[in-house]
Amino acid sequence: MTTPGDELLFLPLGGAGEIGMNLNLYGCRGKWLMLDLGVTFADESMPGLDVLMPDPAFIVERRDDLLGIVLTHAHEDHLGAVPDLWPLLRCPVYATPFAASVLGRKLHEAGLQDEVPVTVVPLGGKLSLPPFELELVTMTHSIPEPNAVAVRTPHGLVLHTGDWKIDPAPLIGEVTDEAALRRLGTEGVLAMVCDSTNVFVEGEAGSESEVRTKLAEVIRHRQALVAVTCFASNLARVESVAKAAVAADRHPVLVGRALHRMVEAAQENGYLTDFPPTVGERDAGWLPREKVCLICTGSQGEPRAALARLASGENRDITLRPGDTVVFSSRVIPGNEKAIGRLQNQLAAMGVEIVTDRDADIHVSGHPARDELIRLYQWVRPQIAVPVHGEQRHLVEHAALARECQVPAAIVAPNGSLVRLAPGPAVVIDHVPTGRLARDGTRLVSIDDSGLRDRRKMLWNGSAVATLVLDGTGRPLTAPKLTVQGLGGDPAAIEEAVAACIDALRASVADLSDSEARDDATVAEAARRAVRRVFKSRFDKKPLTEMQVVRI
Repeated sequence: MTTPGDELLFLPLGGAGEIGMNLNLYGCRGKWLMLDLGVTFADESMPGLDVLMPDPAFIVERRDDLLGIVLTHAHEDHLGAVPDLWPLLRCPVYATPFAASVLGRKLHEAGLQDEVPVTVVPLGGKLSLPPFELELVTMTHSIPEPNAVAVRTPHGLVLHTGDWKIDPAPLIGEVTDEAALRRLGTEGVLAMVCDSTNVFVEGEAGSESEVRTKLAEVIRHRQALVAVTCFASNLARVESVAKAAVAADRHPVLVGRALHRMVEAAQENGYLTDFPPTVGERDAGWLPREKVCLICTGSQGEPRAALARLASGENRDITLRPGDTVVFSSRVIPGNEKAIGRLQNQLAAMGVEIVTDRDADIHVSGHPARDELIRLYQWVRPQIAVPVHGEQRHLVEHAALARECQVPAAIVAPNGSLVRLAPGPAVVIDHVPTGRLARDGTRLVSIDDSGLRDRRKMLWNGSAVATLVLDGTGRPLTAPKLTVQGLGGDPAAIEEAVAACIDALRASVADLSDSEARDDATVAEAARRAVRRVFKSRFDKKPLTEMQVVRI
């Protein structure tokens, strides 16, 4: 068992070497502290799955020494796994007001609202969890109340940035607290654990205020119905669309439960106090189309989101028609290219005009580009840089940038890397097992689960089920039965292959010795191989094959 002694350890279990599913651990003097517990969304290669999250097995084994979970902000990849994984951890949770409101809704849906102890920490607040002393530092991101966390320990100060950018006009929330960051730099920062998402992007991310102006221009020049899709959590963007709609003499319409929940959570905490009045979906269908501006979830091509339902005609109240416009006020998250492409092709086939950030400056990132990273290193001046929140290539490039910024040490530590930050030089001292869990309906299962492997195999290769009815000696009592699914192609070719499989099944039993024919497992394995050989030779497929041996 790994128990931190008189040392300072850092261990990412999610979000390092990948984008999403953030789970970071700090260890010192026998105790552990967790920063963030998030999810990512399953793609088309994982049929039937909704979300993925880090496997917390390492810290579950040590949960008696886990002091709590501190959430940096309310994005899904930072707090979305709390309802699923908290029952395994059962520790206090700490969050600023907006994040606590968003989390509270999730906990209510999961039936955990009266179980999870959530402590609300004010912006800029402090928290004592010995041997850790924490201070929240206000940052700017694409959601209200993002926080960096200054983690003071007996071995030095670590600045964990969370997600951030430098935006002089963020529209909602405060600007990045440069004074606090400079103060920490003067105090002396041992290590900075920092966002790497946009390390390859030159310059700066850009300001939300600029996007508001561009969106107003785009919407004002459209004639028919306009739908704008963006992340529900980007409330400054949602407000910008709503205000641009009103300025163009249109009624804003929120489409998608996530948007309603986010706006409600924001207004509970004093944000969006002058948000324009909206029209409900049912009423929007009765308005002149040139008077409507839909604000939709689904910018990443999510099949269940509002925009996908509109594109497929599944929304009972509102339809898209030729001449309408759909504006994608978002960027393509790596891995979502195919889903977004399918959605946009579907819209184009309907005669809908598509506007993206390639056509107009209607999106800025919530993460720092290179110039912003350089500025932060100049303010904070850490002794050690630990890049996180990025794929491996991002981490390596970020480490190189930190060295260019005169940081003495930069550690590339993907998930499972146990880093000793102090005492002594920063070094990876061990690697711990990591993995992913998937929400499969109401269950949590490992993505290495045999059932999920079988499901993926069926997705690509189809399935075959054969039944052999034999007597006690192995003599067939009736012809074998075979059912195949998911192979596709020419039905006649499939029928011929099934007939060939029936012959192969008979031969597989006939070729067995007397003793082998009496053993069900041996009969089933021989039959399974016979079926797979036929499908491999005819279609170059290896269907998931199940054999049922019935003795009479």
